[in-house]
Amino acid sequence: MTIEIRGGTVLPARRENIELHTEDGLTLVGELALPAAAEPVATIVALHPLPTAGGFMDSHIIRKAAARLPALADVAVLRFNFRGVTSPRGTSEGAFGHGVDERLDLAAAMDFVAERGLPNPWLVGWSFGTEVTLKYGLEHPIVGAILLSPPLHRTSAEEVAAWAGSGKRLVALIPELDDYLRPDEAAQRFSSVPELEFVAVEGGKHLWVGEEQTYRVLTEIVARLNPGVLPLPREWDGDLV
Repeated sequence: MTIEIRGGTVLPARRENIELHTEDGLTLVGELALPAAAEPVATIVALHPLPTAGGFMDSHIIRKAAARLPALADVAVLRFNFRGVTSPRGTSEGAFGHGVDERLDLAAAMDFVAERGLPNPWLVGWSFGTEVTLKYGLEHPIVGAILLSPPLHRTSAEEVAAWAGSGKRLVALIPELDDYLRPDEAAQRFSSVPELEFVAVEGGKHLWVGEEQTYRVLTEIVARLNPGVLPLPREWDGDLV
């Protein structure tokens, strides 16, 4: 049966509810989604938007990446709630750490990646998740990082500049109509990283609402992790979960 891939579509994958354990003794809840019948070629570690503004592991771009990319791109997706955050999966222990204590949450996720032997890990941060990515991502053995709508509220100029010459790829998707950081200003604030892959998204907004913006974001992600499968299909011909 052929169906159109829409916002609520969940494609086949091996899905597992997982727990992460932080150095300061907290248990975080999450999910690992793997391709249903193949080994992953790369791994997304997804870092969600601001908890105090409703961000969680089910924020829609992250949820849709987990729902689609294992099937469409042979990519593993690890998503989890930062400390103190609740979603239908459950509640992670602890309290919001203002982008400081979340350093330990990222470390716990990367420990899990290492334990499971997940290949070619990329950090994919959205909004607040980009702050955690930029501040602490270089502490880990990643291929690179993809920044969705980075506000650069908590990240210093020095933390941005540290990515220059790091050997880690850095991709920034900057919405034309972002609420916090638009392309012209973003180009200036990322100018210290000459190897940055800068993508200004015409008509894009901070929350990437709508199927066309979702498709664009997922396409840009897959273009870095497994470009040979592009273009992403807009229909699914097969069984569903």
